[in-house]
Amino acid sequence: MKKILSLFLISISIVSCKSDKVNGVVIGDTLFAHQSFSENQKMKKLISKALTKDKNAIIELKDFPNGGAASGYDLGYVLTQIIYRIGEKDFAKIISEIPKSERKGFVGFIMVGLEYGDNDYDGKRDNKRMESEFPKLNEILNE
Repeated sequence: MKKILSLFLISISIVSCKSDKVNGVVIGDTLFAHQSFSENQKMKKLISKALTKDKNAIIELKDFPNGGAASGYDLGYVLTQIIYRIGEKDFAKIISEIPKSERKGFVGFIMVGLEYGDNDYDGKRDNKRMESEFPKLNEILNE
């Protein structure tokens, strides 16, 4: 019985070490809830690196397993928060430096991140459009 209780307490403490925010970037509820501890740790590292303009981390974030549906929307929200934090100009420069084959998928994630995310943290969906919010990035991604 003691072993079972110990394992239970260890499991609870590990799960509680997951984080839904990294350097101010919010990991949406659905994406966060479906992450294992190790996936959460990996996402946290990728977000931190992406905020330092690491292009490989940005690519890995786009390709991060998210389970689809609402989790995909949350991943888009993570990406849009990063764009706002590092600036459209710098993010567009990074995107322009990666192969076109690796650019696939960014448009969809950014679109849903702008539409359904709360990038101004006011508690409401933003309902913004990529064409008007990130025109330079839109141009590069639609080449």
